[in-house]
Amino acid sequence: MRNFSSNGVLHFLAAATLVGAAIPASSADGSNDRNRMRQQPGENTMQQHPYIGMWVTDDGRIRHELLPNGRYDEARGSRESAYRGRYEVTGNHIEYWDDTGFTADGDFVDGNTLHHGGMVFRRK
Repeated sequence: MRNFSSNGVLHFLAAATLVGAAIPASSADGSNDRNRMRQQPGENTMQQHPYIGMWVTDDGRIRHELLPNGRYDEARGSRESAYRGRYEVTGNHIEYWDDTGFTADGDFVDGNTLHHGGMVFRRK
């Protein structure tokens, strides 16, 4: 009789079967994951948002780029990408969640002026 326990293919098939059994049928095809990803604010709702783009303080020291995928990248002085994270805009209000856990917010005064962290940013 042949020893199947040392057969790598059999181990792989057994593991695949166990993993498949642990995944609920509703998400096994990945369609729910795709739908959830479509509903992420950074993926679709921000792509068409009017505030996307570069925002800069009057002295040019801080450059804050709102990306279409719901992420931001902030440069300070000569330090590129000093802060990165995600953002959401509701009306004229913006909320930030830095990748390090820092949170902040701001308000768009008009289409070209953002007040954030006690600073004034202008659209570039």
